[in-house]
Amino acid sequence: MRKYVIMGAQGCGKGTQAKLLKRDFDIVHISVGDIFRWHIQSHSKLGARIKRLIAAGRMVEDETVEQIIRDRLSQHDWNFGFVLDGFPRTKTQAEFFLESYDIDAVIHIAVPDEVVFERVLARRLCSQCGLDYNLIHHRPAVIDTCDVCGGKLVIRSDDNEAGLRQRLQDYRTQTEPVLELFRRKELVIQTDGSQSVEAVSLDIQNQLGLVPKA
Repeated sequence: MRKYVIMGAQGCGKGTQAKLLKRDFDIVHISVGDIFRWHIQSHSKLGARIKRLIAAGRMVEDETVEQIIRDRLSQHDWNFGFVLDGFPRTKTQAEFFLESYDIDAVIHIAVPDEVVFERVLARRLCSQCGLDYNLIHHRPAVIDTCDVCGGKLVIRSDDNEAGLRQRLQDYRTQTEPVLELFRRKELVIQTDGSQSVEAVSLDIQNQLGLVPKA
């Protein structure tokens, strides 16, 4: 069983690499962002609170995120393991996680700020099915239209320069100390996220000693 956490600033490619690990090694991709979006699209009470926080450029409270993770992992559908994407983001969340679960490695995808801005400001989201697009690497066949459901592609409410600067500041002050905590436990591998998707994937596999299915 393989249990990983994948970390990095907005736009570093966490979701893409997590999906590749899922595809190639039969592990479950648990995206906190996807869970948040499900709640928002379902118009749940939690979704309404998450939407307000995101619109204000603020992070969801530790207790709420921890409960979401606890509930998701309790489903035990991860027979071959999991890769956690978007968690933990604070030292409190990391300490909760390490006390409750064991992991094999933390994958850190490092990218410079200018790459973050370029990628994030090019992101689009289907307003109907929630599928992610990027005008740099994953363009829709028809402009502003989802390839799958035909829904209109929109810019996420927090994907603007001011919101992104705030999220990068939050990342430096709250999430980088989490990486230091994991480094002290010798769990972190690091890769250069400014490389191609394929190069990053290969580097991660090599550092983790993974061999893709034939």
